[in-house]
Amino acid sequence: MTPPPGPAAALPDVFDPRLYADGVPYDRYRVLRDHHPVARQEEPAVLGWPAGPGFWAVTRHADVTAVLKDAATYSSYLGATQIRDPDPEDLPFIRRMMLNQDPPGHGRLRTLVSRAFTPRRIARFEERARERARTLLGRAVAGARAGDGRCDLVPAVTDDYALLNLADLLGVPESDRGLLLHWTQRVIGYQDPDEAGEPVLGPDGRPVNPRSPAMLADMFAYATELAAHKRRHPGDDILTALATTPELAAGELEMFFFLLTVAGNDTVRGAAPGGVLALVEHPDQLGALRSGAAPVSGAVEELLRWHPPVLSFRRTAARDTDLAGRPVRRGDKVVVFHASANRDERVFAEPDRLDLRRTPNPHVSFGGGPHVCLGAHFARLQLAVFYEEFLAAVPRPRLAGPPVRLVSHFINSLKSLPLRVVD
Repeated sequence: MTPPPGPAAALPDVFDPRLYADGVPYDRYRVLRDHHPVARQEEPAVLGWPAGPGFWAVTRHADVTAVLKDAATYSSYLGATQIRDPDPEDLPFIRRMMLNQDPPGHGRLRTLVSRAFTPRRIARFEERARERARTLLGRAVAGARAGDGRCDLVPAVTDDYALLNLADLLGVPESDRGLLLHWTQRVIGYQDPDEAGEPVLGPDGRPVNPRSPAMLADMFAYATELAAHKRRHPGDDILTALATTPELAAGELEMFFFLLTVAGNDTVRGAAPGGVLALVEHPDQLGALRSGAAPVSGAVEELLRWHPPVLSFRRTAARDTDLAGRPVRRGDKVVVFHASANRDERVFAEPDRLDLRRTPNPHVSFGGGPHVCLGAHFARLQLAVFYEEFLAAVPRPRLAGPPVRLVSHFINSLKSLPLRVVD
């Protein structure tokens, strides 16, 4: 039986987003997994954001997957899916998003959007994604060759790669594509002053939640206008399919645009440079991938395990329950840590060793249960294409400086990855 946790002060903190600027705190996760697999975490005020009531941190693979699969006990609807509680007046608005719903309402919306998110439509983008990766990498290498041999992969390549692929899939006009990155940075990077800038303050002097109606008004107005344009001028893209789905209400379409813009962009935007960093830091595995000894499909899975794009997700207990011997009460926040589950020694042999030939590889980087990532196939396709083109464009990549990480306990992303790409 797991020993009871000691005082809260003795438990490793895995909440403070500033910790993650120095790297994912895998050592702290391990302490929690081994001794406090479901542990109370304090939620102090930090970076201008107010304190919260605290939450249960779930760090073992078995418990994470159990929570993700059991929507009846662990709700996405009651308190939404971010650690910090939304303002009560914003909660009805936030609950309109599929991500923040439970079955059966979630299933209805997922079925509707799945009709648009077809494998055929995704596969059509493979050639474009490959050409885009080749072009962006070629431009970066040429710039490095004309300079000091270095480039910063994130602003030079991976930000645009993820953004432009998503824009193609959604059908966003070329002139408007920069808006997608702006909205993603505002919503995802709100804990990082470099990404979000100074927080917008409400009348009470507190920061306004970036997911509140007030902060999303410009994105929603754009989505409404673009959907109307797609009805008049349909194309072979996701937004046309959604805009012409009669069962989808206007508010639901706006929320889908929000979800696809942010999640669709930031998944690849975080995973691609994280995977490259892992390869550069493990030259033996890079060599196995280059030689074909490690297949690209398996490499994508292991790199996702190693650098999951999402660190954590929140649920709210819908009833009193027991989780790994801990009494969880109705209304308690329960936060699953994907990054910790992916390094659980109970599931993965030598989890701190990068092994591109690892099989099986039951990582939870795309979640699990009813909310498993709808765009996982599209993300895997983009990552496989990107790694193949990166290997072709950069024969001997090396770090040219320390990576700079996003300040966030939610998204696992790099803001900068300086590489030497030309000798």
